[in-house]
Amino acid sequence: MKNIPVLAVWGTTIPEAWENALVALFDHGTEFETQYDRPGDPKSLDCTMNMTIMDPMSEPMIHRDFPGGPDDLQEYVMEVVDGIKDHWVRNPSDPDDKRWEYTYHERLFNYTYTKIRPAHAGNGEWEPDAPCVGSIDQIEAVCQKLAKQPFTRQAQAITWKPWGDPDCYDPACLQSFWFRILDDVDGIGWLNTNVRIRSNDAYKASFMNIFAFNMLAKSVADRITALSGREVKVGRYNHQADSFHVYGKDLKEFKGRFMGNLKSRTFEQRTYPYVGMMQDLMEEAKPQILEKVRKQDENRREQG
Repeated sequence: MKNIPVLAVWGTTIPEAWENALVALFDHGTEFETQYDRPGDPKSLDCTMNMTIMDPMSEPMIHRDFPGGPDDLQEYVMEVVDGIKDHWVRNPSDPDDKRWEYTYHERLFNYTYTKIRPAHAGNGEWEPDAPCVGSIDQIEAVCQKLAKQPFTRQAQAITWKPWGDPDCYDPACLQSFWFRILDDVDGIGWLNTNVRIRSNDAYKASFMNIFAFNMLAKSVADRITALSGREVKVGRYNHQADSFHVYGKDLKEFKGRFMGNLKSRTFEQRTYPYVGMMQDLMEEAKPQILEKVRKQDENRREQG
């Protein structure tokens, strides 16, 4: 085989589309080595995936077989939407700083960059240009733009930093969000979201990614509603993964747990509603999650 398979799936809900994507990968994916393989690991199963979720806010929203629980999912949502771990991002000017290279929230809401500005000496002469650091809240910029011009094709937020990420051991997987609003016959705006992710662990990470990214889309829709004074809801979501994969080390669990449950359970038995069930459990977990992060902060400080 010389071509990486390009697969496209659809679903009405998040769990339906996620299931369809994993089944398509299992049936039509190809084998690949990765730089993270350990000696003796099987090759990963990989493809390029285009997944469309027609109504991501509709129930059921939760799949029982994603590897995690309500507290794990809530912690990840808070990381992406609220930025509870942004202070874990390392200082790029300090080579001894071993904290994280990025968080998605930090890159989307506080994208930092170095620019050159002319520095005036104050005596009528110009000094050499001096570097300075700037930052931009890309999500707020997107909301402002869409509130004024909902049909714009320029409502985009990116994560990649080409001056540093190519040399990073574990650079950002998420690459961009793109938003556009389509009005229905009743004048309600529907926020359509496209996400591109360069590398996506299909079994261990993609469900949590997709759920959190749609929670971010909801916060964008709510912000545009507040800015524009008209109702904007979450519309269809498109997830483009350049590499949608199951690592070789996880294939046995994936085949036994996920693929096995497709045969032994109905779709209703494989899913949970979010509203009225998982949402309550996730909300209850928030104080414990914040306390967990606080304790981790303390441990980091004690370890220097």
